[in-house]
Amino acid sequence: MDLSKIDAVLLDMDGTLVESHAAVERAWRTWALEHGVDADAVLAVAHGAPSHTTARHFLPGADDDTIAVAAARQLDLQYDDLADVTAAPGALELLAALTARSLPWAVVTSADVRLAHARLGAAGITPPLLVTIDDIAEGKPAPDGYLHAAAALGVAPTRCLVVEDAPVGVQAGRAAGAHTAGLRGTPADLPLTSLSDLARLI
Repeated sequence: MDLSKIDAVLLDMDGTLVESHAAVERAWRTWALEHGVDADAVLAVAHGAPSHTTARHFLPGADDDTIAVAAARQLDLQYDDLADVTAAPGALELLAALTARSLPWAVVTSADVRLAHARLGAAGITPPLLVTIDDIAEGKPAPDGYLHAAAALGVAPTRCLVVEDAPVGVQAGRAAGAHTAGLRGTPADLPLTSLSDLARLI
């Protein structure tokens, strides 16, 4: 990939910029137990997706109010579970490289604004632009979040690099027309073993 064509970098939060896998898994396992569904099945589809999307998938007969309560409960389980939430390997190195290059960047997450601020704060990261599920009509794999971020930065989506660690996020980036980079073996235009790889390429 020719990174000279990239004018902005749009980063997912959980599992990409912030190491929060254990906290996310604890919350979903507790939620699954409370709702009588298989935790491993939930974890197979929940990562990177908005909580209400996963709740809808596993509670197919529930009405909208029940789904809203179930999604809110899942988030409640995460807000204060920050003990082992840290910046992901290479995250601070990458952000320093972006600053040195004067490349705009943003965080685009399926979390709500409260959880995003909590996790980013625990990781010591303050993004210049944060787009959460609260800012858009439809979450990943829809492109809304990445289109919103690109517009806010004044950069064409085709000149953006979306960095993700889940297929649902890469789908969102591609739907927005952006280039994609994938962590944790996630198929994308640019495979990465860590954010340090991208820091060296920027």
